[in-house]
Amino acid sequence: MTPEMAIDICRRAIQTILLGSAPMLIIGMVIGLLVSIFQAATQINEQTLTFVPKIVAVFVTLVIFGPWLIKLLTVFTIGLFDIVATL
Repeated sequence: MTPEMAIDICRRAIQTILLGSAPMLIIGMVIGLLVSIFQAATQINEQTLTFVPKIVAVFVTLVIFGPWLIKLLTVFTIGLFDIVATL
């Protein structure tokens, strides 16, 4: 295995991780922003109010994007096995 091949595998792994986690992170950030605006408008400073909506939103996003995420990881893994098989 050449250093270029190892760097390419690492690049693809990081790209897959970022692509797979992006929907959950974006939804969590948007929900956190909306809850913060709501807290600022109503002056409710309850710490648990920020966690429950984010957890529910991330779970729902994971359920919605789950098949896509599994396909993304499967394609990456099969590609990785193909590269290892050619060594």
